[in-house]
Formats: sequence, structure tokens, C-alpha cells
Amino acid sequence: MIVLLLAAIVTVSIALIVASQMRERARIERARKITALEDQYKRANRLLSELPGQYLTNDLKLLLIRNMEETCRALVALKSSSSVSSWQTSIAELRKKVESNDDQRPPVKIDSPDKSNYVQELLQNLFKMIESMHKAGQVDGPTAKKNLKFVLFLVHKTHADLNVYQARDYVKQNQFRKAIHAYHLASTEMGKSRDNPLAVKAVKSFRTRIKELEAIEKGETAQPAEEGHSKLDREWDNFLHDDEWRKKADYDD
Repeated sequence: MIVLLLAAIVTVSIALIVASQMRERARIERARKITALEDQYKRANRLLSELPGQYLTNDLKLLLIRNMEETCRALVALKSSSSVSSWQTSIAELRKKVESNDDQRPPVKIDSPDKSNYVQELLQNLFKMIESMHKAGQVDGPTAKKNLKFVLFLVHKTHADLNVYQARDYVKQNQFRKAIHAYHLASTEMGKSRDNPLAVKAVKSFRTRIKELEAIEKGETAQPAEEGHSKLDREWDNFLHDDEWRKKADYDD
């Protein structure tokens, strides 16, 4: 009888220990999921806040918003103690602004290698996020493909932005050969998105600009008084900062 009682006590003790360990593992796993989701929300929010305003089309903004909404829903399901409610309120307000085309974000000049590299890092994170959303079934195949292509276009454009800025600086210093080389680099970068009509237009503009500078270098034409603000440079500025280029940014898959 004593043996049976001891066996029962041992069995119950083991069961309690196992149950306690399972609860602890579940607690740790829940905490891990909550931390991962909170980090995911912050990454999406960082992309919205730190990507150049001229790069963020409404489509990209809505993708980021959808990602943040899904993240908040998952946090609510886990009964997270974080500020999910305030996040959801902010997201809802932002969605309304974007859908009414009332969310304006300032453009950012890509005028240094460090800034170019940082923006490229953000774009790589955005690319990975869209891939993850597609795998999770949050966006369909055609939508994911269209936006992934556009993000790649932006990566090439980030390189070109820096090349154009450097080319202008060289022109101001009358270093036309270096300026021509920089415009060639910009043209090469935009040529990587040759299936995008905006990239094709940019390549043509760069080639025209190169011919202008070659003529100036050879002394065939005089340098304008404000060479750093040529017509083609102004067109690139419009391409960079105006909403119009973003409205035309869609292209056939």
C-alpha cells in the first residue's frame, strides 16, 4: 500500500513538473512571438518614416500599412500588453490619409554614398517584407511581382540619383570628363530596369546630356551661364520629386 502511495505521489509530481515545464515553454514561445511581431511592426513603420518620400507610392504605403495591420491583429490574438490599440488607431488614420491622397512626405536628395547605401538597405528590407507577405498569403502573386519589380527599379534609381548629383558637381567644377563618366554610370543603372518606361526615358535623357557635355568639352558649344541647372537636370529633378512620375510608375508585367 505504501509503495502504491509513493508511486502515485511520484507520478503526480512528475505530471506537475511536466505541466509546469510545458507552461513555461508556452510562455517563452508566446513572448518570442510577441517580440518578433513588435519588431516586424517597427520595421514596417521605419520604412514608412525613413524611405525617401518620392519613392513611396500609394501602393507601397498601402502594402506597408497592410503589413502593420496584420501584425497588430496577430498581437491582439496573443493578448500582447504592448501599445497595440494606439498602433491600430494610428494605422487607421494613416490609411485614410493615403487613400484620400493626403499623405505627403518630403523628398530626400541622394547626395552622398552613405545616404545612397542607407536607402538601398531600406529598399532591400522592403523587398524582403513584400516577399514574406506573399509567402504568408497577405498579397497575391501579381501584386507581389509588380511591387518587387518597382522596388528593384528604385534600387537602380538610388544609384543613378547619386551619379547625377556627382555629375552636376563635376560640371560646376568644369570637370566635364568626370561628369560624362558619372552620367554614363547613371545611364547604366537605369538601363537595368529597361522594362520600365520611366527608366527608358531617363536613359535617353542621360545620353542627350552626355552629348551636350562632350560638345562643351570639345569647345563646339559654349557652356551656359548656369550649367548646373540645365534643362535635362531640371527634368531629372522633376522625375525625382514630382508626383507625376510616380503616377506613371506602373508598367506591364
